[in-house]
Amino acid sequence: MSNFDDNLKVLRDEIDDIDSQLVALLTKRLAVTTKVGELKSAEGVPIFAPEREATLIKKRRAQAENSGLSGDLIEDILRRLMRDSYVSQDASGYQCINPSCNKVVVVGGKGQLGSVFVDLFKRSNYQVAIIEQDDWPHSDDILADASVVIVAVPIRLTSMVIHHLNNLPDDCILADFTSIKESPLYEMMQAHSGPVVGLHPMFGPDVTGLIKQTIIVCDGREKAQYQWLLEQFQVWGAKLYQVAAHEHDQAMSMVQVMRHFSTIAYGYHLMAEGADIENLVNMSSPIYRLELIMVGRLFAQDPILYSDIIFANPDNISMMKRFAYRFLELLEDVEVGDKDAFVTMFKQVSHWFGDYADDFLAESKAMLLKANELKK
Repeated sequence: MSNFDDNLKVLRDEIDDIDSQLVALLTKRLAVTTKVGELKSAEGVPIFAPEREATLIKKRRAQAENSGLSGDLIEDILRRLMRDSYVSQDASGYQCINPSCNKVVVVGGKGQLGSVFVDLFKRSNYQVAIIEQDDWPHSDDILADASVVIVAVPIRLTSMVIHHLNNLPDDCILADFTSIKESPLYEMMQAHSGPVVGLHPMFGPDVTGLIKQTIIVCDGREKAQYQWLLEQFQVWGAKLYQVAAHEHDQAMSMVQVMRHFSTIAYGYHLMAEGADIENLVNMSSPIYRLELIMVGRLFAQDPILYSDIIFANPDNISMMKRFAYRFLELLEDVEVGDKDAFVTMFKQVSHWFGDYADDFLAESKAMLLKANELKK
């Protein structure tokens, strides 16, 4: 072999040795983070500690940059390690915040979302029962000693199910997981005189745990009585965001309904135009590929889920019509060649976004780098 080959082999062997040491260190780190999870679970401390995470990343970035390394590289590595450590911590059991709870009943507990919470309650040593369609003849017996009843059924069935829950124990907490809140919350308060809370888990049914997941909370009645339930969510790692029911529904019409509808319309348009997806993917920059990924992701899921969300609230129609009107309004500027009007609009929206525009630009750059790394 040439001197080049010899020298290259020596360096590659050195890299292999370093990589082997890294694997050993990561194995050691995982063992420690698992112990951290067990300790937190025993004490009822939330798995996710945002302040600790932010402080750790800040320190290690500074250490890396002082050593001549990229701070972004170290942050990427740490965030990936943390994600794995959260999974390992989530694999253990959790503290039961309310040992005096008689029983948790999840209506629709065999569904994708309901089953996530059934698993978590069981791992926290709560007695859990499930009610599905065939169980209604025996529901009175199942509900008789319930401390918590959670409605986790499709939107179109929520109202009907709530109306059947009119004979719960007085101190039982009644909650729902519906993506609209004002109507279900009102109906629950009519059906049950005890504690009531509206909940909206802001994640899909493919999650396995609640670490870093958001649950929106809409207060109903007797907040002090269901506070322990919210604390249990936090122990599982969830972030809680409290908002009034009507504000929730207004926000969801823009954040959820309108986005789903416009994404579906875009996918429908691509199909109707006979677009070649393979060509689109091959010619896409990371940002356009990411957009296609999000469109395709939606169409890989249950259409009933999205039709339920879009059709659930008639008020959504006026919101989507306003969106369509503004789309046509901008299209008219393009059609007549009024570039100045288009630029003026663009600047107005940019000003409205304010600092968020720059924040989102930086965040999207990191996402696009990840998307490009995953490109086949």
